[in-house]
Amino acid sequence: MTEIRRRPGDGTGGLRTGAATFEDLREQAVTLRREGLSRRQIRDRLSVHNNDILNRLLDGEPAPEWTKRPNAKDDLRDRARELRLQGMTYDQIQLELGCSKSSISLWVRDLPKPERTFRPAGTDMARAQQGRKEAHERRKADYEVTRQTAQQEIGTLTDRELLLIGVALYWAEGGKTKPHQPYPQITFVNSDANMIRTFLAWLRLAGVTDDRLRFGLQIHETADVAAAERHWAQVVGLDGSHFYKTTLKRHNPRTNRKNVGEAYYGCLAVRVLQGADLYRRIEGWWCGIVGAVDSTNKA
Repeated sequence: MTEIRRRPGDGTGGLRTGAATFEDLREQAVTLRREGLSRRQIRDRLSVHNNDILNRLLDGEPAPEWTKRPNAKDDLRDRARELRLQGMTYDQIQLELGCSKSSISLWVRDLPKPERTFRPAGTDMARAQQGRKEAHERRKADYEVTRQTAQQEIGTLTDRELLLIGVALYWAEGGKTKPHQPYPQITFVNSDANMIRTFLAWLRLAGVTDDRLRFGLQIHETADVAAAERHWAQVVGLDGSHFYKTTLKRHNPRTNRKNVGEAYYGCLAVRVLQGADLYRRIEGWWCGIVGAVDSTNKA
């Protein structure tokens, strides 16, 4: 390593290396720089490993072009300037390029500001609302296409498929035995008419006849109870002799309920008389499904 020492009384800063003065080293450094060498190459060639001294040796000498790294944002900067010259605002350029407004300001601050165009009050809001409405309609259309496509993928159901569906539905939504209620019985409660129809189709597949079916409506007292009773009678396709007395839930004004309006029909409880044996079969079917899944996962 070259030792550079200070020589007192020297107007150049008193630096020297061995017999070489600072001026000698600077002359060599500048020559190497103009030949196209990098700082690292000059440092190694002159054995000057002190960055402060190296900076002084190369002071005022620009780096060769090949050592300059390309700026990743050069393309963005050029594009921002083009858009500014087209009359775009900072917000519009930011929306177009996705970069920060502070960067845009630095890139285009030497360019003339675009002339402001005044639009009638509310124009921007109306355009935004129209844009949201159109986006909402597109999402609805996409939703409907996806739903219909999926519906067509199901096709017809075999008895075995309906059997498995019904077992899973019941084990998710139906009543099950508990330590305080050890006696098996079939109870299925739901507010979805299609769920009730599917469950009834499954019960009939399982051999349950209509005379063993009973229904109980549970609904808030503020609803149209008569309309709800007619609705569920039409859903199950059976007359009033199969229905228990409707259970009314007291209205609590402090509760922020969402299930209100004309489409609210309460929940329907489906019960099967003499259903203990069917419950045991459901439990067995469910255990069989779980066992088959476990076997598949282990395979």
